[in-house]
Amino acid sequence: MLLRGGAGLHKASEMGQRKRTAPEKNLSPQGASRAPAEISRVPNKKHNICMVSDFFFPNMGGVESHIYQLSQCLIENGHKVVIVTHAYGKRKGVRYLTNGLKVYYLPLQVMYNQTTATTCFHSLPLMRCVFVRERITIVHAHSSFSAMAHDALFHAKTMGLNTVFTDHSLFGFADLSSVLTNKLLTISLCDTNHIVCVSYTSKENTVLRAALNPEIVSVIPNAVDTTDFTPDPSQRQDDRITVVVVSRLVYRKGIDLLGGIIPELCLKHPDLHFLIGGEGPKRLVLEEVREKYQLHDRVRLLGALEHKNVRGVLVQGHIFLNTSLTEAFCMAIVEGASCGLQVVSTRVGGIPEVLPENLITLCEPTVRSLCAGLEMVIARQRAGSVPSPASIHASVRNLYTWTNVTERTEKWLVPDRIMDVALDATGPHAVWRRQPTSKDSNKKQPTKTDISE
Repeated sequence: MLLRGGAGLHKASEMGQRKRTAPEKNLSPQGASRAPAEISRVPNKKHNICMVSDFFFPNMGGVESHIYQLSQCLIENGHKVVIVTHAYGKRKGVRYLTNGLKVYYLPLQVMYNQTTATTCFHSLPLMRCVFVRERITIVHAHSSFSAMAHDALFHAKTMGLNTVFTDHSLFGFADLSSVLTNKLLTISLCDTNHIVCVSYTSKENTVLRAALNPEIVSVIPNAVDTTDFTPDPSQRQDDRITVVVVSRLVYRKGIDLLGGIIPELCLKHPDLHFLIGGEGPKRLVLEEVREKYQLHDRVRLLGALEHKNVRGVLVQGHIFLNTSLTEAFCMAIVEGASCGLQVVSTRVGGIPEVLPENLITLCEPTVRSLCAGLEMVIARQRAGSVPSPASIHASVRNLYTWTNVTERTEKWLVPDRIMDVALDATGPHAVWRRQPTSKDSNKKQPTKTDISE
């Protein structure tokens, strides 16, 4: 499976600009009114944090990577972090990962696409046991798709715990699946302390879907460890132009569009090759295209990739292609740019926010538009008018780091230094002093007899 998913931000949408009151470098909300006051008074307090989601190792993807990397950074900052997910095959019970990161694999029944069935009550005894045993103070749930995340938010609030929710995806409003998910999200988030989205487009989507107050929703992008994605031009073959695609081969990743692009461009450009990493039900579409047009020597299907092997595939290419139909934030294009590739992508969801305009060519989600965008980049590649891989890597190296994501996640509550100190109306430091009146002087003063009595 692939370590794919969302990633960071370049520009804000109009709604994000209106609602955002903090400086650009700090997207913490300035009005998290539902957050408990005692936490905001102690911004440096260390917490026991429980990350909850149906999606975690050994399953691999953007949500899984986000949970793992964020957990590791929080541990380095002195917090205690445990992760709760469902059992994966024989992987049950308690396991420990790097730096003592504890993972609870609960024996819950998987219903569909690695998600458990949600009834709220069957998970209560197990989650309550974890929350109590680990002395959890904050429950951080991930992904609208995760039934365990919704259950955890409900159970945490019944136990008086603070809750945070991170949304990684975009949803529609018209189809039955979206309607049901949005209703569930509205119930789950109605009393959640704070919500995090990975792009401004994602924030708008979540606020509308769950009828939220925008002031309790922060935008904190995903991140990429760019030290794992460095360019190596020596791995490229100079006698060809290689287009790399690394993605889950599913409908929402636009694999049908890819199936239309490949034969059209291969016919026009004899030196064009496609290197495709990933697995999924839409692999059949690509196999049929390769078979029909006899492109076995020009289209390589690598199958599922482990995260450690992704860079080895990326550095072989000149162009990174993303054909997603919907995306809250695309980490894959940041990884491609970090390896020095020219990026061509569909203009959907939060993707326009991810990279600067000079590092990405945006196209409409159609075969014609994507072909035009690719041909433009191919022409620049042949003319030698593209930036060097090293300069591209240098441009994105510090855009999205897990250290920055962790700092912003820790600061979603209002820091002490920006809060006005309330004036005391009563008490030893009272500023409301009642002036003595004639009535006060006429009052009978207590005598010695009164005191003794």
